[in-house]
Amino acid sequence: MSITVGVVGCGYWGPNLIRNFAENEAAELRWVCDRDERHLSKVARRYPAARAAADFGELVADPRLDAVVIATPVSTHFDFARRALEAGKHVLVEKPFTATSAEAEELIALAGRRGLALMVDHTFIYTGAVRKIKEMVAGGELGDLLYFDSVRINLGLFQRDINVVWDLAPHDFSVMDYVVGRSATEVMATGSCHVEPGIENIAYVQLRFGDSLIANFHFNWLSPVKIRRTLIAGSRRMIVYDDIEPTEKVRVYDKGVTRNEYGADEEEAYRTLVSYRTGDVWVPKLDPTEALRYVCAEFLDSIKHARPSVSDGAAGLRVVRLLEAAQASIDEGGRWIKL
Repeated sequence: MSITVGVVGCGYWGPNLIRNFAENEAAELRWVCDRDERHLSKVARRYPAARAAADFGELVADPRLDAVVIATPVSTHFDFARRALEAGKHVLVEKPFTATSAEAEELIALAGRRGLALMVDHTFIYTGAVRKIKEMVAGGELGDLLYFDSVRINLGLFQRDINVVWDLAPHDFSVMDYVVGRSATEVMATGSCHVEPGIENIAYVQLRFGDSLIANFHFNWLSPVKIRRTLIAGSRRMIVYDDIEPTEKVRVYDKGVTRNEYGADEEEAYRTLVSYRTGDVWVPKLDPTEALRYVCAEFLDSIKHARPSVSDGAAGLRVVRLLEAAQASIDEGGRWIKL
């Protein structure tokens, strides 16, 4: 039996989710909802079998609706998700999960009490590229992780309600959280507002993990070029993940350095302390399937089998905590914030 789905938010990202749920045989697209009549009518014409509503209350009041998908501004996520969970609906929320960690914690607790699935659309962790990277890291192919370095910059799109960190960082924070598999201990960030007062359009964020692993991020709406590149270095191998590259998004480098041991002899002490290892570079084969197909399939499967999803509420909460800490650090002039 198909799981009935309603999608609220038919603007920028919503239509992509609507399309994927409509094409999934395990789902029945039952509702589309948006208070903007232009967005709603455009989607309603394309999916005439789905009911259209401008009022979210009409959607959640439907006893035959199983799940609600929220693709609206982050400031509305908590209210929509809370109302849906209270109405007994499973919930999938667009990134970032919520505007505060307190809101995220409340939704997780509510979903737990009601026995409902709660998932966050961290799209990038479902891409073939990131799933391959995770497989390699988990399998020990990179060795011990040394650093995670990410750049996500572009010219626009400028937001009026959130800054560049809250807009772009959820992508890279969720990838790092998924790949690294452990939580940072401290966050430090700096940012500047060049266009809209109080809305940072450029930011640098650094994370520490309590050992030698370090993560660094650069986010920018004011760049003349578009770059989406991540470097992940391990003691054995290194990866360059370029999301803009059309065919070879992931390159694996058998490169690194080896620390040489030397004795107490003065001559030996002057030897080079490290030797460089230069091996092959190869491009692993990646699954080309659209990531959102896996997002929707994961949500439906987590409902069917009553299991946590890969990007469940806890994963969403970890990302929101990083966003909050980064914002606090920016507001306090780049102070290290303990997590």
